[in-house]
Amino acid sequence: MPILKLNPMPKQFIDPYGRVLSYLRLSVTDRCNFRCYYCMPEEGVNFVDRKQLLSYEELEFLLDVFAEYGVNKVRITGGEPFVRRGLVDFLSRISQLKGLSEIAITSNGSLSFAQIDALADMGIRSINISLDSLDKKRFFEITRRDKFDEVYASIMYMIGKGFEVKLNAVIADGKNTQDILPFIELTKHHPVSVRFLEEMPFNGTGTFEVPTWNHVVIKGHILNHYPTMQRLTSEKSSTSVNYQIPGYQGTFGIIASYSRTFCGTCNRLRLSATGELRTCLYGAPALNLRDLLRSGASRDEVVRELILAVAKKEKDGFEAEAIQAQTPKKSMSFLGG
Repeated sequence: MPILKLNPMPKQFIDPYGRVLSYLRLSVTDRCNFRCYYCMPEEGVNFVDRKQLLSYEELEFLLDVFAEYGVNKVRITGGEPFVRRGLVDFLSRISQLKGLSEIAITSNGSLSFAQIDALADMGIRSINISLDSLDKKRFFEITRRDKFDEVYASIMYMIGKGFEVKLNAVIADGKNTQDILPFIELTKHHPVSVRFLEEMPFNGTGTFEVPTWNHVVIKGHILNHYPTMQRLTSEKSSTSVNYQIPGYQGTFGIIASYSRTFCGTCNRLRLSATGELRTCLYGAPALNLRDLLRSGASRDEVVRELILAVAKKEKDGFEAEAIQAQTPKKSMSFLGG
């Protein structure tokens, strides 16, 4: 009688609600060469000492662990990731890691053509650019840096090189609502995806007002000008509801980042540059992997702590936020988004 060989159960991080966590947002630095108002104050930013950052060797070890347990996509974030020395070499090494099928990057777009070429050579072609205005003056007012021409040139260069480019625009009353329609017109002639985001309470100042331009208002504004806009089919775990104007090359989407309408299908984990693991952006750190590693923990011990952390993941961002309601929210540059 033939012996049946059963396939072993895949190693996965599964939260209490049955969600498989297969996507890691990894911040490599809290530093940034811009000072966007919704991310950090213009002055007085207390960046962490570089010795407190996870080393590239520690990051590679942790990514190998995450990949073993089913994390197949990693997004490299900051701060601005390209301000950290050695990033391109690090990306080249992790691009060889078994199990990672996609490496994506979020940047402010101030990277050089040489860095873009290096990304293309190693097969990394998915990049999100934080761009909140197509107007040079408003860009300066939002970022507090005169870098629009440089950023726009990089975007066009990446599009020309065949990158999958997504532009993330945080929409706020009195800041850039007049940029929504020009962004949509940008998709007419360029195969780019624009996503309009609600503002979130992670500006590092401790003050925040509920956004008046939420996902409903943004959609209504667009629909008034583009009544033929068509909704697209998106992945189950997508945070954006995506649309396209018939005949346009690109697409656009709306992300309810403050309203948090997408929590039910969340598949994300977040790791800060200092090792803080968050199972929800709005929640407190579940554990510190840097401290765990530097205390001499074995690989099995790291895995055990990760499984325990995932097992405590909250149902949604509102529940996570309520648990740490009295704790000041950190800057987005530290959290990594």
